[in-house]
Amino acid sequence: MHKSPESNFAACLVERLGGNSSLIDAATNESIHAGAIAGLIRGFAAGFLARGLRPGDRVVISCGVSPASALAYLGAMYAGCVPVPVDERTLAASGEQVAAKSGAKAAWAEKPAECKWAAERGLILIRESFPPSSEAAGPFPAAKSHLAALMPTSGSTGTPRLVMVTHGNLMANTEAIIRSQRLGSDEKAMLIMPVSYCFGASVLHTHLYQGGAVVFDSRFMFPDKVLQAINTYQCTTFAGVPTVYSILLRRSNLRSIPLPTLRRFLQAGGALAPENIAEFRQMASGPEFFVMYGQTEATARISCFAADGLSEKLGSVGAPLDNLRIRVADDQGRELPLGQTGEIQVSGPSVCAGYLDEPEATQQKFGGGWLRTGDLGCLDEQGYLWLKGRTSEFIKIRGVRVSLAEVEAKVMAVPGVGECAAAAVQHPEAGEALALYVVKDGPSGNGSDALLERVRTALPPHWTCMSVKLVAKLPRTSNGKIARARLQAFA
Repeated sequence: MHKSPESNFAACLVERLGGNSSLIDAATNESIHAGAIAGLIRGFAAGFLARGLRPGDRVVISCGVSPASALAYLGAMYAGCVPVPVDERTLAASGEQVAAKSGAKAAWAEKPAECKWAAERGLILIRESFPPSSEAAGPFPAAKSHLAALMPTSGSTGTPRLVMVTHGNLMANTEAIIRSQRLGSDEKAMLIMPVSYCFGASVLHTHLYQGGAVVFDSRFMFPDKVLQAINTYQCTTFAGVPTVYSILLRRSNLRSIPLPTLRRFLQAGGALAPENIAEFRQMASGPEFFVMYGQTEATARISCFAADGLSEKLGSVGAPLDNLRIRVADDQGRELPLGQTGEIQVSGPSVCAGYLDEPEATQQKFGGGWLRTGDLGCLDEQGYLWLKGRTSEFIKIRGVRVSLAEVEAKVMAVPGVGECAAAAVQHPEAGEALALYVVKDGPSGNGSDALLERVRTALPPHWTCMSVKLVAKLPRTSNGKIARARLQAFA
């Protein structure tokens, strides 16, 4: 593969497109092939600049599961603008907040009705897809340290934080993922996630960067249609979060639909129960099954577990990518010996620069050269990582982050509750679920069973709750914070 003289990630990706490269919309059967992909990325770049944007300007990109939003995202980056990708399903609710936080100058949307707020804020609203452009519309000559994208971290409410991802971050993580999954130039990924999700973006990046293809399919509410599309388009890769694999296990005809061209399943976005992994591998025994762990703050992937070792270490999330280092640390930041549980911390070229305009949060999360993941885990003697829980303020339920502080505040509002601590536990369908530990408010006259039922009733249905337990007191650290690592003792 030849290399670009520039460090603009989108430009490097364009140069690496090959004869097998294509973008396909399975729902419409429309295909865009290699030369046209390059021309359309350049066309979007030229179009954004023609509408008054300049390198460094931020542009909100409405992201559906479609080639158009992927081209808009890459075209903005090619021009030196900074795409801020937002899932089109949440654009109406949170797009205005994200635009304000990012300082966006424009918004692009395939469905303009989702961006009614753009004109009110004085943003340039771009509705069209742009025609292909020639090489004359060259890429912005970005350095590796230049900001490439602002990736929103998912949250249940409020304005997401914006992770500052550089061109160097994207290049380092993309190339390491390609090596870890042994991707060839003839790959074709089935993508059911938008590029506003770092997992979806990483699948797009890796397969195009390696000269392969991506098939977009927005019809996963009918999982058999997606399985049939895998065969129709001869896909080699399928990627999904734990909920996706639970649906395939329970609500699809995977057992009776052979997938002869598929080489690998990719699983990330939360923990999939080991028994579900074992059942899935037995059901679909041909393709390899890759278990992965990652965070938006590390661009995408942190570790990967190749299929050939899963039987021996089922439940592990694998070894770090070959350009990253993982350590496990105690509350004081001291590295712990192998086998001991502490916070997982990561360093390396795909760890991002921090959060936009949040210096305190950036220092807390990224300070000292290590990304503090907020996840609890341990390393075994072979360097494999095992997740044990979370120290952080979020739990990931069905691939979406939910704030533990928000959960605790809602439970604390229930009459009869004095204190509450929430923790994450594995769940066979949701990936992770809530485990709640409740201290009664003094000698309350309310019966324990009635109190626990009121707590459960107060939770929104999409907050999957595994258990609610009454405890005498909550464990705390020396500075008075809830010691989530010690909540496991109540299990």
